[in-house]
Amino acid sequence: MISNNMLDDIKDVLFSKEDLDEMVKRMGKQISEDYKDKNLLLVSILKGSVIIMADLMREITIPAEIDFMSVSSYGNDTKSSGRVRIIKDLDKDIAGYDVLLVEDILDSGKTLSYLMSILATRNPRSIKICTMFDKPHRREVESIKADYAGGIVPDEFIVGYGLDYAQKYRNLPFVGILKEKVYSE
Repeated sequence: MISNNMLDDIKDVLFSKEDLDEMVKRMGKQISEDYKDKNLLLVSILKGSVIIMADLMREITIPAEIDFMSVSSYGNDTKSSGRVRIIKDLDKDIAGYDVLLVEDILDSGKTLSYLMSILATRNPRSIKICTMFDKPHRREVESIKADYAGGIVPDEFIVGYGLDYAQKYRNLPFVGILKEKVYSE
């Protein structure tokens, strides 16, 4: 059971658990069709995408491998600093793979732009982006676009289903808008 303290910090629920399940099923079906007969490697960008990755890979019906990267560009702030640090790199050589980066939210595009430029030097067959939530109106790197997106979100600070503020709220089973008083204090 989710504590009332966390629930009290939520202004509105944007997506229910059922909404999230439908988004993941839709993306999993499309990815399965698009990557049929390809060498699919799902790369989860930790920590935010861990829940999405677990649900998404169960909806993909074709052979796929997985790996994980951990990067930092936010810290405990509400927007990307633009400085990306790789905390954990991939374990596998991605040469010849069709890489699908699995991300929780595509916001400014700075982090994914940096990652795509680094990963492109490792000779994958292709690199695409799958994000649970897309915030296109916040995009600062126009060349970065989601190839697969669960949904488009407003310019609000959202938490739940892997998304956090200061490492909290990831375990909410829905996605909600965090009250501004929580992160402006």
